[in-house]
Amino acid sequence: MNIIKWLFETNVHFGSKSIAVREILGGTLGLSSAILGARRKVSAWPIGIAGDALLFTVFLGAVFAYADQPSANFYGQASRNLLLIIVSVYGWIRWARHTRANGKTQPPVSPRWTTSKEKLVLFPTIIIFYLLSMQIFKALGESGTWVLVDTWIFTGTALATYGMSRGYVEFWLVWIAVDFVGVPFAFKNGYYPTGTLYAIYLPFVIWGFMSWLRISKLEANSEPAVVGA
Repeated sequence: MNIIKWLFETNVHFGSKSIAVREILGGTLGLSSAILGARRKVSAWPIGIAGDALLFTVFLGAVFAYADQPSANFYGQASRNLLLIIVSVYGWIRWARHTRANGKTQPPVSPRWTTSKEKLVLFPTIIIFYLLSMQIFKALGESGTWVLVDTWIFTGTALATYGMSRGYVEFWLVWIAVDFVGVPFAFKNGYYPTGTLYAIYLPFVIWGFMSWLRISKLEANSEPAVVGA
């Protein structure tokens, strides 16, 4: 059987609900990426990219419609996965470059808190990014309260992924904020594996935050093992 055909036509049935197998696979790959990221493994990036590519097709339901799957387009969610792929390529290159330069015995990134200077740049950038994204999604047809949530998931995910690539400890806290709104959003709109994934993410995200916080304290007086900008 053609693997592409199988991915786009196979559903898993849970009672009256029918869920795309590619949504399940995408969510599983996403969770695996988060765990590997917490362990500072370069493989987190390509695995995450594969998961995001699958989920991108899920959230453009009207474009990739088949069987009885949800047929609405959620541009924030779809754009989130597309942006994740782009930022993940950046993170993959960054971590891989450091590994090549310093060997596999040294982690590809050293967790640290953002500096005051970095915050002065990040905060206004995030606000502008959020407002512009929301206007774009509205222009594409989204409306109501969910467009605010959809835009935050998009913005928060972009920020968290970028923060992971740079080794910012705060990125885990952003993921927590994304999870809190992502769970009800996904379940409300029929994306049950994605909603379940967001819920499962939470303990792993808390664990990741505590792990990176501990590492940042241990490495506070050492030379940061990060790639230059």
